[in-house]
Amino acid sequence: MENRGEMIELLTGVQSSRRTYYAELKKTVNELQKKNIQLEIINDVMKGFNIEMTMDDMLKNVMEKLKTIFPLERISIALGNDKELTLSNVYPQHLFHMMLGLPLPKEESLYWHVFHSGKPYVFITNSTQNERVWVEEESFRKLGLVSIFLFPLTIKGTVTGILTLGSKEMMGDCAADLAFFQQLSDQLAVCIENTRLYNEVLKTKKQWEETFLSVSDAIFIADLHGSILQANEAAKKYFPKEEKQKHLNVEHLLFKQAIASFKKALSMSETSGGELHFAEKTCEWYSFPILDTSNELHATIFYIKDVTAKRKMEAQLVHSGKLAAIGEMAAGVAHELNNPLTAIMGNAQLLLRKQHFDDKLLEGIYECGKRSKNIIRNLLTFSRQEEFFFEKFSVNEAILLALSLVGNQIQKQAIDIETKLDESLPLIEGSCQQIGQIILNLLLNAKDALEDCGRSNKKIVIQTSIEKINGADAIAVMVQDNGSGIKEAVLTEIFHPFFTTKNAATGTGLGLSVSLGIAEAHGGTLKADSVFGKGSTFKLILPV
Repeated sequence: MENRGEMIELLTGVQSSRRTYYAELKKTVNELQKKNIQLEIINDVMKGFNIEMTMDDMLKNVMEKLKTIFPLERISIALGNDKELTLSNVYPQHLFHMMLGLPLPKEESLYWHVFHSGKPYVFITNSTQNERVWVEEESFRKLGLVSIFLFPLTIKGTVTGILTLGSKEMMGDCAADLAFFQQLSDQLAVCIENTRLYNEVLKTKKQWEETFLSVSDAIFIADLHGSILQANEAAKKYFPKEEKQKHLNVEHLLFKQAIASFKKALSMSETSGGELHFAEKTCEWYSFPILDTSNELHATIFYIKDVTAKRKMEAQLVHSGKLAAIGEMAAGVAHELNNPLTAIMGNAQLLLRKQHFDDKLLEGIYECGKRSKNIIRNLLTFSRQEEFFFEKFSVNEAILLALSLVGNQIQKQAIDIETKLDESLPLIEGSCQQIGQIILNLLLNAKDALEDCGRSNKKIVIQTSIEKINGADAIAVMVQDNGSGIKEAVLTEIFHPFFTTKNAATGTGLGLSVSLGIAEAHGGTLKADSVFGKGSTFKLILPV
C-alpha cells in the first residue's frame, strides 16, 4: 500500500506528463527569452544608430547581443552600387578575408550574387550540396567559418549593400531565425541610409557655413526687429567689440548714418541698397528679404562690400580723362598761340634795337610774351599724363611748377602767398608732374575756401621741411590757409571719391581722392587738419 501512489502514476502516466509539461514550459520560456533579446537587438539598432556612434561600434553592440542567442562569430557590412561593392566594416576586425575599402571581385562572387538577386542566401562551406563554387569560399574556410548568412540591405526596393553573419558551427536554416536576420538587415539598411542622408545634410550645412564665414565681404542676417541672427567674420568689424555678440542689433552698427535705411529695409519685401562711408572707406550695401513658406517676410540678409579701391580707380580714370582732354586742348592752344607770341616777341626785339620808342614799354611787351610762352609750356608739361615716369626730382620744383600756373590767378583775388621752401631738401624718386598736380589741387582748394570766408587778410602759406616719420626721414609739404575751414563731421569724408562740399558747378569731389592716390603711389600720404571758421592745413608726406 505504501507504493500505491507510485503504482497509480506508473499506470496512468501522470509523472511522464509532468516531465513533458516542464520540458515544454522550459522550451517556451527559452523561446520567449530569445524573442525578447531579438526585440532588444532591433530596438538597440533603431535607438543606438546615430551620428555619434561609428559603424564599427554599432556592429560590436549588435554582435555581442546576437552571440547570447546564436553561435555567431563574425558580422560584416558591404556597401556599394551596380558598379562597385566594397567591404566597409567587419567585427571582430581581425576576421576579414580581404582589405577593407577594396572593391569585391565580380566574377563568381557570392556577395554580388546576393546583391543582384536581392534575396538572402545561406552558404555552408565544404558542403556537397553547394550548387556552385564561389570565389569567397576559400576565404571563409581560412577564417574557420562553417555557416554564412547573407542578407541584402534594401531601401525602397534598391539594394545598397550586404549584411553577412558567420558562424564556426553548423547552423540550420530555421525559418524564424532567417526572418529575424532579414528584419535585422532591413533595420540596418534604414539606419545606414538615414545616417548617410544625415551626413550629407551635415556636410552641405558645414560647406555652406564655411563659405558664409569665409566670404571677405560682410554678410549678416537680421530678423524683423533688427536682432542679428548670424554674421560672418567680415561683418564683425562693423560692430563694436562687445563680449555678448549674441545680443547685437542693427542699431549697434558703427555707421550710424545708415541705421535708418537698414531699419527700413527690414520691413521691405524687395531688394534695396545704398552707399555709406565709414572709417575713410566707401561701402555699398544691399538687403535681400527672406520669405517663409507662406511668402511672408521672415528675415533680411544684409551684404556690405568695400568699394573704396574701386571708387578711387573710377575717380582716377575720370580725372585722367579730364587731364587728357586738357592736354589735347593745351596742345591746340599752344600751337595757335605760339606763332603770334613768337611774332610779338620778335617784333618787340626789333623795336628795342631802335631808339625811337620807349624801351620800358617794349621790354614789358617782350616779358609778357615770354611769360605767356612759359605758362603754355608748363600747362603742356603738367597735362602730359602719358609721360609720367618716376625719376629723381626736387619737391620745391613741383611747387614752383604749380605756382607758375595758378599763382597769378590767386594773387588777383587779393590773397597773399607766402612760400617757405627748404633749399636743403634732398631729391626724391617720383613724378614731378604728379606731385605738382597735388600741390595745384591744394592751392585751388585753399583759394576757394578764402573766397567764401569774407576775411580781409587772406593768406596761403606753402612750406617744405624734413620730418621724422616712423623713425625715417620724410619730406613734408604743408599748404595752409586761413579760410572758412571744414566742419569736423565731414573732415573724415573729404578723401572719399566724389565727396565734395562745393556746389555741382565748381566741384566734382575727385581732387583730394586722386591726390591721396598719387601720394600713396609715391609711398606717402596726405593728411588734413581743419578748424571750422578759422582755416585748414593739408600736409603731404613723401618718403626720402
